[in-house]
Amino acid sequence: MSDTTGRWLGWIGILVGIIAFFWQPVWLGVAAVVLGIIGLFSPQKGLNWTAIVIGAIALVLPLS
Repeated sequence: MSDTTGRWLGWIGILVGIIAFFWQPVWLGVAAVVLGIIGLFSPQKGLNWTAIVIGAIALVLPLS
């Protein structure tokens, strides 16, 4: 996977994760985590780990 693709997946995952805090936290949180995991196959590791963490927090927050 190219560097540009990994960067886009990371930013889209972060954006989806942030939106998940306000609307549909389960579905969008899962989408952010999945985008981050797919993006881990690119050189942009930090950006995609951020998307995974934000998506996971958005998933767990409504459950508590």
